[in-house]
Amino acid sequence: MSKQIKQMQMDALEQTLGKVRDLVLLSVTGMTCQQDNQLRHTLRKKNIRLQVVKNSLARNVFNRLGMNLAKVWEGPTTLAWGSTGLADLSKELDTLLKKNDKVKFKGAVADGQEVTFEQALKMPTLAQALGRVVSLILAPAGRLVSQITGPAAAVASQVKSLADKKPEEGAPPAEAPPAEAPPAEAPPAPAPG
Repeated sequence: MSKQIKQMQMDALEQTLGKVRDLVLLSVTGMTCQQDNQLRHTLRKKNIRLQVVKNSLARNVFNRLGMNLAKVWEGPTTLAWGSTGLADLSKELDTLLKKNDKVKFKGAVADGQEVTFEQALKMPTLAQALGRVVSLILAPAGRLVSQITGPAAAVASQVKSLADKKPEEGAPPAEAPPAEAPPAEAPPAPAPG
């Protein structure tokens, strides 16, 4: 292969992967054309792309993109990217290819950093990560509200229990306060005279 063709392939791969920061690296050997086509068709419906790459060219492209991958360049390499994030991508690939003995997972790239495929499977999805962030933000506010309303609720329940309390049977009824005496009438005023 001439240098010009290699350079064109590296430029095309760099353009394809330029904005991709999460991907999975696979080794696919012994798959028939029909199986490969069916796999690609299934993954395409889920917005996941596959591309077989030449290791030496891909290593150069990844180095140019600032992703230094060391452990994955042995044997044939297929790149998989797409979906909403690495966790979703890894889980989709794992469910589809777990039982396929012709596919081996070599590793993954999370935001440009090399990770194992097992680590990629354990990562939270985007929705899970956002939910956790929101719950962490709301937790202090919830504690503050409970600390403010807690004492007020205790006082309110005590007042209610006192109001609901019935006088004991056999005990004399509580004495009513003495009635005030009616005001004395004022003497009639003297006649003018």
